[in-house]
Amino acid sequence: MIDDLVKDYLHGQLRSTRRALVWKLDGLSEYDVRRPLTTTGTNLLGLVKHLATVEAWYFGEVFGRPFPEPLRRWQDADGSDLWVIPTESREQIIDFYQRAWVHAGATINELPIDAPGHVPWWSRPDVNLFTIMVHVLQETARHAGHADILREQVDGRTGVMAEYEEQVDTEAREAHWATIERAAQEAAGGSQHAELSDTHRTVGPAL
Repeated sequence: MIDDLVKDYLHGQLRSTRRALVWKLDGLSEYDVRRPLTTTGTNLLGLVKHLATVEAWYFGEVFGRPFPEPLRRWQDADGSDLWVIPTESREQIIDFYQRAWVHAGATINELPIDAPGHVPWWSRPDVNLFTIMVHVLQETARHAGHADILREQVDGRTGVMAEYEEQVDTEAREAHWATIERAAQEAAGGSQHAELSDTHRTVGPAL
């Protein structure tokens, strides 16, 4: 009984975190979902593509239940699972992610939580379903957090889930930012940091 409760809880958390990540694409142009937003090229649609690949591998090959489509390894040197070529549409990437959810769900529902698996690219390759569910949930939550920040950089939109989207109050945000900036300058020794701080202020979205 407790095993089923644990499995259901982890699966529920994974479902909600997936939805939050995909929601971060809503309302953005093709350019904005694809463009690099960090010095290493991190981008919103690439995160979705990456996590689709992660789920397809971890809930597939690891348990002898391969995903029914050819997959790239996400460790490829070119990082091709982390960005999207022009001929791949947003709809195709999201559909791939959703198909990976279905495949993962079948593995989760049909196997006991202590079902053995094998991850050949791990230093300790022998695992079980519980280990993989926690690992994939952790990976998804981490990248959903990345997506939160990336989306805020693009247009200031924030919120954990669509139903909890925060309304933008430009004046309140500016005042809050200024309060934090003053505290940082005071802690760092005062006005000699003002020029650097002004430069940092221009990085965020125009609200």
